[in-house]
Amino acid sequence: MGMAGTPAGGPGEMAARRPDGAPRPEGVARTEGVAGAEGVAGAEGVAGDGVPLQRSLPGRSYTSETEFARERDRVLLPGWFCVGRAEGLTEPGCYLAANVCGESVLVARTEDGGLAGYYNLCRHRGSRLVPRPGEQPAAGLPVAATSRAGTPIAGRSAGPVTAGRSAGPVTTGRFPGSIRCPYHSWTYALDGTLRAAPFLPALRDHRAALSLHRVEVATWGGFVFARLEPPAGPDPADPLEATLGEIPARVARYPLAGLCAGARLHYDVAANWKVILENYNECYHCGPVHPELCELVPAFRRGGGDLDWEAGIPHRPGATTFTSTGTTRRAPFPGLSGAERTRHFGELVLPNLMLSLSADHVAAFTVWPRSAGRTTVLCDFLFHPDELARPDFDPSDAVGFWDLVNRQDWSICEQVQDGMSSRRFSVGHLAPMEQPSADIGRYVTVRLDMSGPAPGQDSTTRDETAEDGRLR
Repeated sequence: MGMAGTPAGGPGEMAARRPDGAPRPEGVARTEGVAGAEGVAGAEGVAGDGVPLQRSLPGRSYTSETEFARERDRVLLPGWFCVGRAEGLTEPGCYLAANVCGESVLVARTEDGGLAGYYNLCRHRGSRLVPRPGEQPAAGLPVAATSRAGTPIAGRSAGPVTAGRSAGPVTTGRFPGSIRCPYHSWTYALDGTLRAAPFLPALRDHRAALSLHRVEVATWGGFVFARLEPPAGPDPADPLEATLGEIPARVARYPLAGLCAGARLHYDVAANWKVILENYNECYHCGPVHPELCELVPAFRRGGGDLDWEAGIPHRPGATTFTSTGTTRRAPFPGLSGAERTRHFGELVLPNLMLSLSADHVAAFTVWPRSAGRTTVLCDFLFHPDELARPDFDPSDAVGFWDLVNRQDWSICEQVQDGMSSRRFSVGHLAPMEQPSADIGRYVTVRLDMSGPAPGQDSTTRDETAEDGRLR
């Protein structure tokens, strides 16, 4: 859709701003200080075929299951992956279970009020502690559109509604004071420490060694992030703050931590996760793909090269929010600046959180890669609690408009993915106004380079595959 030009992602990544915080000149990408920056997408210069455009990631980066496995192990699992919101984790024992690229993890509220994360895996025989979040069928359309109460939003349901506990890659629930494996009743404290193993008193001295496998957890703005594996590189600590960069300062007046989900759209998209993020991060496509959106935001018709996301994107005269009319009965969030009350802002937190911020609601997209050509997208609509408490609260004006725009995006992403499967596709080209999209490729390439050869692969083998496995 083209909602953000400033991805964040950690040390060594190039954002779409100069180091001084100003937007970089159109068509110029910053590459200094980045391992493997020579020849990557977005680097200055002309492609090797003489075409005066920069090259994208190679085709196999989007279509190969081998490449997807590399990205899962080296980019997605070591990244700060957004797994949901903290608003449902209010009391000790409340948990969410998330399916992150095929790995099931748990995040639970502990007795001391903190959050603990661990793999959904008993240390005894490997049983799941809770059922693994299920996958839901669809094809580029919403699986379900639900309100906060779990009821269908009028006119927006495209399948069975899943209320409350289950939502595709995420489920929620509450442990009754401890976590008990359903197989042999090994029991763990909410922080993951082994508490009891029936009829095995000798294990009392080995509780620490048999605790649940840890997952790092951090929060920001009410969002919960999990890092399943330590990152490669010089700073394995790599806190969430490093990934967020300047984003918290830019959105500080939005009361993100206090907002609550009022509706959700759930999509299954037949496209690679990077295709979805790259599409989100440019508006070159907005004119051809989103006619209704361009009526609301006329600046989106102009190819996306002159959008100033730092200042916000103005709506048409008289419009202030992302609905079909550009208006709403909901009040703006308190404390916003004049620009934030009338303009649209967007942020991308790599690897999988996309934020589109309006004056009265936030559309929070989490992207859940499942395979090289399949991605689940959850779109949560966040509102102020005072609006949710109103007896006439109705999110359908925002949900309906977003659903239209989303389906347009997913349809074109699926066409791109299908075209990339052709034997004639080897690499794409990036126009100057698509520079923010190149940042996604750089984010991936830097992390693949930092991680070294894959297990069982020596440096010679890696050299043979490097040309296809990195940005050119």
